[in-house]
Amino acid sequence: MSGSFVFNSVSRTHFGIGSVADLSAVCQGLNVKKPLIVTDAGIIACGLLASTQGNLEAAGLQPVVYDSVLPDPPESNLHESLALAKEQGCDGVIGFGGGSSMDVAKLVAAMLVSSQPLQEMYGVEMISGGRTPLVQIPTTAGTGSEATAVAIITTGESSKAGVVSPVLFADEIILDPELTLGLPAAVTAATGIDAMVHAIEAFTSVRLKNPLSDMVALQALQMLSANIETAVQDGSNIEARSAMLIGAMLAGQAFANAPVAAVHALAYPLGGTYHIPHGLSNSLMLPHVLRFNSSHCADLYLHVAEAVDGVDTAYLTQANIGDALAEHFSKLAERLGLQTRLRDMNIQRDALVSLAEQSMDQQRLLINNPRDVQLDDALKLYQEAY
Repeated sequence: MSGSFVFNSVSRTHFGIGSVADLSAVCQGLNVKKPLIVTDAGIIACGLLASTQGNLEAAGLQPVVYDSVLPDPPESNLHESLALAKEQGCDGVIGFGGGSSMDVAKLVAAMLVSSQPLQEMYGVEMISGGRTPLVQIPTTAGTGSEATAVAIITTGESSKAGVVSPVLFADEIILDPELTLGLPAAVTAATGIDAMVHAIEAFTSVRLKNPLSDMVALQALQMLSANIETAVQDGSNIEARSAMLIGAMLAGQAFANAPVAAVHALAYPLGGTYHIPHGLSNSLMLPHVLRFNSSHCADLYLHVAEAVDGVDTAYLTQANIGDALAEHFSKLAERLGLQTRLRDMNIQRDALVSLAEQSMDQQRLLINNPRDVQLDDALKLYQEAY
């Protein structure tokens, strides 16, 4: 191949059943004595953090817990957790939970050592300083946030903005499938689809796509698609949970380098306005964007179909691949028990114009899409999803 590329990734990943017990050693290796743990109330309520916090304290560390992260986290979550970290003299940050907690953790780690205002960080490579040590521990298999240099924050009533910077890559990741055993079926399903969207959009991105991002994207699709139904139907299946966790991380690596596109651009207004979980928002829009894009990336979609478990590739052509993939993912969502239409989400049809207008604000994502998306296209896609 010709040309050049850069592939960025977290330098060290720990995987294994019970590997969260390595956290105290990881913190000591990073010279962190008083970490801020960024998490949410649900993690606390189900007792998922208790043993980890106890292990840190037994090792002589002094963890400080911020447990108020909300879905689609608002800027107030950043300011509150940052104030707590400064007040307590924290010298490192641990993201423990889903994508929202890990995104907040990234930005707190940067803001702890910087006087740069948050508003100046929004955009691509706008962070001017460094960050304090950062460890990410996902408890869902979906967002891939542990492996990316992106943080998404809700900036107003419904608008979202992203901070994209290599500064936000964690020092270390801990992947412990035991932490995902208690995930409800609906969350397992939605976050699993989310991870597959990451892999598909990274593989078809028109910007920064490269052989390494392609490799991890296709491997992610294989692992996720072969295990998602088992993980949803039998949440105690540790092998399926392990595959989902690794697959989600690989998908995160893929889109950390080859950025996502129209599915995410159309999903963000659904999350921001109607507080639909991010993975479900992606699942709702995926089939329609697959059909829309197929005229411009059918050759790549054929490779996607080969990687996705359960797709009959015998009769696929560039002419029918978009419909075939759309039908596959629609039926998969139904089998997983997910809603498949916008009208199922208490969205009124006359709101679709506003959603389309909001999606046009996501040019950071739309420029990566194989096919140009204009306002009329976005409206039609929402109408098809309705």
